[in-house]
Amino acid sequence: MGFTIAFAGKGGTGKTSIAGLTIKFLLSKRSGPVLAVDADSNACLNEALGVKIHATIGKLREESLQAVRSGGDRPGGMSMEQLFDYQIQQSIIEAKGFDLMVMGRPEGPGCYCAANNIIRKYTDLLSDKYPYIVIDNEAGMEHLSRRTTHKVDLLIIVSDPTFKGILTVKRINELVDELKLEVDRRVLIINRVIGQEGEELKKMAEGFGINVAGLIPQDEMIFKFDLEGKPVFELPEDAVSVQTVFNILQSLQIP
Repeated sequence: MGFTIAFAGKGGTGKTSIAGLTIKFLLSKRSGPVLAVDADSNACLNEALGVKIHATIGKLREESLQAVRSGGDRPGGMSMEQLFDYQIQQSIIEAKGFDLMVMGRPEGPGCYCAANNIIRKYTDLLSDKYPYIVIDNEAGMEHLSRRTTHKVDLLIIVSDPTFKGILTVKRINELVDELKLEVDRRVLIINRVIGQEGEELKKMAEGFGINVAGLIPQDEMIFKFDLEGKPVFELPEDAVSVQTVFNILQSLQIP
């Protein structure tokens, strides 16, 4: 099984950007390909990585269901399950050093269970082929209650430098315990910190029994890249955000 890193946190914390930089860090170690999994129905990890999406799990499932209902012929006489397995393999986006699998929007409003189950199944099936799996979960805690995050070696919870953000982290931390999720380690990263504001929030989080892995200062270069439509994956290694994320991940002693 590959080493699995999953990300959680409320919206707007920069979680996806840090997931993208984590993939950049893992590739810098040159330890083999990374499987990136965008488990957010509002897919945006591809934008952080600078790759285009040609298929999503949600769309493929809907097309497969429509094929079953229409009674149409299936290529080579394949069963529906075989056809769907083939489609999933074809949907994986190959890039330099990593592959990307995207959940996308499910088949109906508010219905995410089927797409989540598929993501879980294929992440497990593919995990033997990759030394690292990085899962960018959707914002909030719904993915945890639906058990999208499971069998995780390292759960990185990302917060903005606010009191409400740390309270959300506390709830996520408690939910992991309540659901008895298979998470070996969990840490907090406080993002977009200005000056010394992060130190008090760090003490607050530690008071809740949460291990704070580090603070990432606000990086104007990320805002510049965003304005210019550039992926954070292409940030130079001397960017303050890249250096800080790399140092934090190095300190976590990821094998």
